[in-house]
This record gives sequence, structure tokens and C-alpha cells, in this order.
Amino acid sequence: MLKGNLVELRPVSRDDLKHLFKWANDEELANLGHGSDSAYQNNNPKEDLEAFYEKNLTAQPLWESGRVFIVYTVSTGVPIGKCSYSNLNPVTRAAEIGLSIGEKEYWGHGYGRDIIQTLLKHLFYTLNLERVQLDTWSGNSQALRLYEKSGFQTEGRLRKNEYVEGTYYDTILMGMLRSEFQV
Repeated sequence: MLKGNLVELRPVSRDDLKHLFKWANDEELANLGHGSDSAYQNNNPKEDLEAFYEKNLTAQPLWESGRVFIVYTVSTGVPIGKCSYSNLNPVTRAAEIGLSIGEKEYWGHGYGRDIIQTLLKHLFYTLNLERVQLDTWSGNSQALRLYEKSGFQTEGRLRKNEYVEGTYYDTILMGMLRSEFQV
């Protein structure tokens, strides 16, 4: 369990599947979090989610597959979202991260920034990574602001690589080095 100022990141348990199922089937969340991959992320049966959980969250070695966490508030213990790290590279000591706050009343109150800070602190100082990266789509301005405020640098742009609700958007690639991380 990883604890920040506002959030606590806990490994996913079977009890958390109901929250993951709810958030995965919210079209607005799927579009924001996954861009053109949202069609694959929502409208999935609970059985598919459970099968994914069994295969990918319990049967994979930590270093190869990364981790998915459920995000709980420190003050109330309410589950509000999820975050993860994946695609760990033991040679370059790099990984990718992602996050989603599924409970919309918690948007814009500092929880996203605390999730990132808590996760990066673990990745840089516990797992000894040198680099963390992420991507989002150019229409997700809320995420772009959060990542920039958290210290991520834009490193690339894949033009018209996302297709969301009838419009093409760019994929924005962002990264942070351990030396750039501010606790």
C-alpha cells in the first residue's frame, strides 16, 4: 500500500472489481482515459473484467507486468479511481503510468496530482526507475494540465492518431526523468 497526502494506492482486490466495472462502463471516463481505445474499454461484461483480473493482476510477475492500484481517499477511505504502471524495462529502468479518477465529484480537488506524486515517488525511489512516461490525447485538456503541473515534459506528438466521437486528435507523449521529479 502506497500512501500520499490525499490518497492511498492499494493493490486491486476482488472486492474492487465492482468499482472497476462501474468506471469501465462510463463512456465519458472511457473517452477521457483511453481516447480512441475507449471502444475496447467500455461496455465490457463483468465476467471479462474478472477474467482480466485473474490473468493479469494475480498471475504475472511484478517486474514484467507492472501493477494496478485502486485509489482510496485517506480521509474517508472511499475508492475514487485507479492508477497503474506497466511496460517496465529493466535495461533502461523505465515504465509507463496511467490514472483515472472514476468518481467525478473528486475531479479538480488535487487528488490526481497526489496520485501521480505518490506513484512517482514509489517508481523513482523504491523501484529505482530513471524514466516514467505516459500518453494521452490532445482533446483531454484536463489530463494535459495535470501532467504538466506534475512536471511531465511533452516529448512527442503523433498527429491525428486518436479518433474520438467523430474527430481526429493527436496523441501526446510525455515523460519525466528521476532528476526532474519534485516531491
